[in-house]
Amino acid sequence: MEDYALIGDRQTAALVGRDGSIDWLCLPRFDSAACFAKLLGDEENGHWRIAPKGAGACTRRAYRPESLVLDSEWETADGTVRVTDLMPQRDRAPDVVRVVEGLKGSVTMRSTLRLRFDYGSIMPWMRRADGHRVAVAGPDSVWLRSEPEVRTWGKDYGTHSEFTITEGQKVAFVMTWHPSHEPRPPLIDPHEALASSVEDWRAWAAHCRYRGPHRDAVIRSLITLKALTYEPTGGIVAAPTTSLPEELGGVRNWDYRHCWLRDSTLTLGALLACGYHEEAEAWRDWLLRAAAGDPADLQIMYGLAGERRIPEYEVTWLPGFRCTGPVRVGNDAVRQWQLDVYGEVIDSLTLAQRAGLPVKPDMWHLRQALMEFLRSAWRRPDEGLWEVRGPRRHFVHSKIMVWVAADRTVRTLEENPGLSGDPDQWRAMRDEVHREVCERGYDPERNTFTQFYGSRELDASLLLIPRLGFLPPDDPRVVGTIDAVRDELGHDGFLRRYTSEQTVIDGLPGREGAFLVCSFWLADALHMTGRTKEARELFERLVALCNDVGLLSEEYDPVRGRQLGNFPQAFSHIGLVGTALALFDEEEAG
Repeated sequence: MEDYALIGDRQTAALVGRDGSIDWLCLPRFDSAACFAKLLGDEENGHWRIAPKGAGACTRRAYRPESLVLDSEWETADGTVRVTDLMPQRDRAPDVVRVVEGLKGSVTMRSTLRLRFDYGSIMPWMRRADGHRVAVAGPDSVWLRSEPEVRTWGKDYGTHSEFTITEGQKVAFVMTWHPSHEPRPPLIDPHEALASSVEDWRAWAAHCRYRGPHRDAVIRSLITLKALTYEPTGGIVAAPTTSLPEELGGVRNWDYRHCWLRDSTLTLGALLACGYHEEAEAWRDWLLRAAAGDPADLQIMYGLAGERRIPEYEVTWLPGFRCTGPVRVGNDAVRQWQLDVYGEVIDSLTLAQRAGLPVKPDMWHLRQALMEFLRSAWRRPDEGLWEVRGPRRHFVHSKIMVWVAADRTVRTLEENPGLSGDPDQWRAMRDEVHREVCERGYDPERNTFTQFYGSRELDASLLLIPRLGFLPPDDPRVVGTIDAVRDELGHDGFLRRYTSEQTVIDGLPGREGAFLVCSFWLADALHMTGRTKEARELFERLVALCNDVGLLSEEYDPVRGRQLGNFPQAFSHIGLVGTALALFDEEEAG
């Protein structure tokens, strides 16, 4: 998975391998069916490779500084060549631009394009029109354009080109999608698109306030979050991929091309702290729209525009990444009931208000409605933030987030006496929840909070206790919990979410790798409890896990030294940004 780099136009994204092959692309949206699905199958499921004839992986690659424009270079016996990949911010239609540039000598290049719509299952009808290669199947149409001197031909159900590139020469390819019932959109100039894309990304990155150590990693993470934002609505997908496995040979393969409420507070905090108020406001507004309605119907995730229905099914014709199936589209976890999302929504809206984001009509009424529902609902068990597909439990983190909801409501009423509401009732609820968690969710024998009431198992989400303000960092129970989680869930400093192989709570066979955001939470917790040196050492090791272009997946296998899970993962990059902000400031950067 770490062999891939990301390009995107803020409405969808593609993964480009070291060998110059685009192996994953969904058009026109993140959650649309893939037209390149080699990532989860083979070449016959769709891909587009441009590379020197007979060459393998590129010699080196990198993003152009502070941009999402990717340069891959090959050094061959005949010369050196660069392929630049990007998806310019779209006007009417999504474009993939690939520019081949000769740097030295003379190199023979090959382009092989295999379009397969509907996750690699539909082979389109190909024809020529106005100097283009045009692929059509059902609702989808793709136009391929190249320089006039580059000849293309069809063979083996693919579109091929072979040409020689010399020093100083540039050859551009543009692939454009549009609905098949509509006329072709206006053509873009690929060289102008390249220049403007670099300029636009660098102008955006320049707004980042962070000036501490690891600024490059922070900028790369912020650019990744921006690339995972669905620009029309402000929603942020968890990842641009589906079914990349949490364990090779396992079944923990999920579709992450949706927007989770659980990420909201951390996302808002990272964006606001780095100076991106416009993006934070767009995410806040998406959250308000998604959460609107009956509080009893609040979901844990929504579609890009706030869609509620995300049915899950298996794509049986794809074998999966390295034959690790099943491949799933949609996510049945949308039907789960997770108590913590109420606290996350209320915490996010409180954070947005304190940061000075413009107040939206009915924001307070929404918060009141959510709290009224929680008044009785908080006593119910739930599935917890990790979406376990086992029985419902009284998860400690879920109850703590109820406490957060009540606490933030009390504070908002205290700070804004003009708002309607009685802080005393929510203060009483806050105190009751706190007492219950400390009595039923804490193991005095081991001096640690537990995963759920009556359990001896642990959960990495317990590391958030001091960050959320449930208990102060110097409380012995907090220190004991941090140490217990690190000892029991850690492997060489990297944390799993929970001990899935020791309980039936997960509902699934096998195990998973270390969950990267949890390891960032550990660094935060160590810092808050005065162990900043250990926290910084852990942070350095986590940053070192980024691949050569600065990207992180969901999980990491510390035994095999490989990234696991959907890629790149927004939650991991949010964790990186948040921990960098917590551990370093401008004065320390000196």
